[in-house]
Amino acid sequence: MKAIIDNINKADWHLVTEEMHQNGYAIVPKLLSDEQCEVLKADYDNPNLYRKTVVMARYRFGLGEYKYFNYPLPDIIQTVRANMYPKLAPIANTWFKALKIDIQFPLSHSELLDKCHKKGQEKATVLILKYNKGGFNTLHQDLYGDIYFPIQIVFVLDEPDTDFTGGEFIMTQQIPRAQSKAIVLKPKKGDVLIFTTNFKPQKGSKGYYRVHMKHGVSEVKSGNRHTLGIIFHDAVS
Repeated sequence: MKAIIDNINKADWHLVTEEMHQNGYAIVPKLLSDEQCEVLKADYDNPNLYRKTVVMARYRFGLGEYKYFNYPLPDIIQTVRANMYPKLAPIANTWFKALKIDIQFPLSHSELLDKCHKKGQEKATVLILKYNKGGFNTLHQDLYGDIYFPIQIVFVLDEPDTDFTGGEFIMTQQIPRAQSKAIVLKPKKGDVLIFTTNFKPQKGSKGYYRVHMKHGVSEVKSGNRHTLGIIFHDAVS
């Protein structure tokens, strides 16, 4: 896991911070190797790793399925979750301070999970998603409980335009009293996309205000698309 920790530490977190403040998202390239992506995909059919499977069409979430991991998490995921969080917590704290929200997040991930557990949020929220041809994911937000961390990450585990076509990551940005802005992103295999779970601050003439954002996946035109989603807070169910 040393290579993952090294990749996290050598990322340009100053640039990531600027992009998160400006856009509500940022991409760090090749944080996971191709081999690590393949390991995560290879375990997709191992029932011992997961606590819940969701068939998206059943709930009108889209077309595809996703599985929530059970604790203990695989080493790759645990390493990423524990080592990425301290890089993101200062961004989240800056956002909440700007918006005058009286919440400051601890700088260690274990302390955040302690807060979740005290509120009855004890279920792992990390999930792996699979879309075949025709698959898509409707616009949504991932909150899961009273305690939530406002930033999450997604790894693409297949190579766009090689393993699948279509399947772009879609975000919408709702500016008050204006039409929504659509954002289309195409992270590559092993890249990590960092983005807001709910909203980001935007500076206006009278101070900062909330810009709400949702995310989803456009229709996969061919092939199979796997992604790993890491939410940093735990869930009630």
